[in-house]
Amino acid sequence: MARQPEPSSNKALMKIRLTVNGQGATATLYDNAAARDFAALLPLSLTMEDYATIERVAGLPRKLSTQGAPDGMAPVAGELTHYAPWGNLAIFIQDRCYARGLVPLGKVDKGLPVLAQPGPYQVRIERMEP
Repeated sequence: MARQPEPSSNKALMKIRLTVNGQGATATLYDNAAARDFAALLPLSLTMEDYATIERVAGLPRKLSTQGAPDGMAPVAGELTHYAPWGNLAIFIQDRCYARGLVPLGKVDKGLPVLAQPGPYQVRIERMEP
């Protein structure tokens, strides 16, 4: 039986660094339209706030492309997402059930505890050099 190719949203696009009070986390952006659009906004400085205790959210300068995006997703801890209806960035600290409007952007590789601290806090997000 032939192996099915992985969905494009699971392929790596680029590595990013998220810095909070001098502490760093790293993440890998997926190869999809929303993640490419997010990458085009970098570097960014955002104020992350607590939302429903399981995610940290911040408004983005503009809504991201949802071309080819799923209707929603069930994010796991460490997932970076775009909530299309509000146009914000959401970093999940815990797993969540399926939610319409969530678009996958990437996944934290290291340093999730840095991002899991209670908000509000400032985060600087920038591309990492290859």
